[in-house]
Amino acid sequence: MKIIVIGCGRTGAGLARVLDTGGHAVTVVDHDERAFRRLGAGYRGEWLHGVGFDHQLLERAGIATAGGVAAVTGDDEVNALVARVASRMFHVPRVVARLHDPRKAEIYRRLGVQVVAPVDWGIQRTADLLTFSEVGELISLGTGQVDLVEVEAPHLLAGRPIEELSAPGEVLPVAVSRAGRTFLPTAGTTLEAGDIVHLAVVAASRGRLASLLGTR
Repeated sequence: MKIIVIGCGRTGAGLARVLDTGGHAVTVVDHDERAFRRLGAGYRGEWLHGVGFDHQLLERAGIATAGGVAAVTGDDEVNALVARVASRMFHVPRVVARLHDPRKAEIYRRLGVQVVAPVDWGIQRTADLLTFSEVGELISLGTGQVDLVEVEAPHLLAGRPIEELSAPGEVLPVAVSRAGRTFLPTAGTTLEAGDIVHLAVVAASRGRLASLLGTR
């Protein structure tokens, strides 16, 4: 996939390296030529010096055929502007903007911009590490508002239906690992001691998950 990364700070450079290693065609844009040093010698993609919302520069970067754009500069306004230009003017199918101000992040989410809000995510993740160490984090989905986690079924739930680990709109069991195999649960699935349950959880509903597990 052709992906353009706007901003070559620590986040942008790290993202570009990961995408490049994953076999994507990456172009990084930054207004500071010195920032490209962060890409390292192993980076095989391209980079362009300039302002990330310059239409001509974006065209040179290949935005007409890009499958994704990530706006991760240190300026919320620039990131939001780049995201809007990429999605509305160039119709890039996958556009993500990093916004530090949670209030702005919510506004742009309502406008249809995919947003990663490090402050919101950091607060939730820190709380998880402090209070829910029994829950293993696998991956954050979309904009970080839904997490895929795994947890060992509590002994008190052995023999109970898996629906007891479900809360509509908040917590959904998606798979169970048992005796070396993983399967999708059905309405009749009952939990056994030692089961590892994989669940999709709304980030703001971790407390609800703790209640279902009997840890709160």
